[in-house]
Amino acid sequence: MTTVELPLVVGVDGSEPSLRAVDWAADEAALRGVPLRVVYASLWERYEGTALAGDHGKPWEEVRADDIVGTAARRAHLRRPDVKVSADVLPEEPEYALVREGRDACALVLGTRGRGGLVETLLGSVSLTVAAHADCPVIVLRGGHDNRGGSGARGRVVVGVGEHGTDSAAVRFAVQEAGLRHATLDAVRAWRCPAHESTDHPLLAGEPARLHEQHAAEVLEKALKDAPADVELRRRTVEGPARRVLLAASHEADLLVVGARRDSGHLGLQLGRVAHGVLHHAACAVAVVPERG
Repeated sequence: MTTVELPLVVGVDGSEPSLRAVDWAADEAALRGVPLRVVYASLWERYEGTALAGDHGKPWEEVRADDIVGTAARRAHLRRPDVKVSADVLPEEPEYALVREGRDACALVLGTRGRGGLVETLLGSVSLTVAAHADCPVIVLRGGHDNRGGSGARGRVVVGVGEHGTDSAAVRFAVQEAGLRHATLDAVRAWRCPAHESTDHPLLAGEPARLHEQHAAEVLEKALKDAPADVELRRRTVEGPARRVLLAASHEADLLVVGARRDSGHLGLQLGRVAHGVLHHAACAVAVVPERG
């Protein structure tokens, strides 16, 4: 029985950030040894109707869409000639199209546009929606990120380990990424000592904190117990809110990996506060990995 290789999918829109995402995706596909699928979601049929574009015999937006995916596909092929590249234009809303593409992909890669001033740090609505609903890992490159997907400058992948670290899809994804990149895997577990557990008694001072830190270390060990020996691991327990701890770690990483719980009965954004926060403010690319159960 032949095994079907799931492609890596990259969404493009003709912008410079999306072209940097193509570079990243081409490198990632080469690392994984999988095909690359370039897609552009456009609603040209709705807006253009039957209006034709000159001698092309097609609506102008369709011509533009074909040019966008064609340019992106050629860029990917030039960057990674060994990767099989296909391209497609999907006449529908990008959020819906990309989430559907994720059902048959090993991962989705997206770029985001900076919008100037303070708001350029914020994530675009398409990337946020796709990261919240896709069935596969979603790698988001925010405005100022470089395009070195395969050979990161820092040689480090960071993964945030949640309370239920055992059998974590995010940890498995991070281990795979670190192995493919020959990078150090920095597994981080944030912990906090609730205020009501603190005490002023001199003989008990620090005891609640020590127990919480010890529990964090145990969660890390369980999460990494199946990590292969050839992946260099760095285990860290850090006191503080998980969002703040992971944002600090992102400054020394090429990729930050976080999990997002999926609830089949919930229709809203399914990211959680930590994933939502790092998607908006991380200093490196962020991979959001769906966690079931």
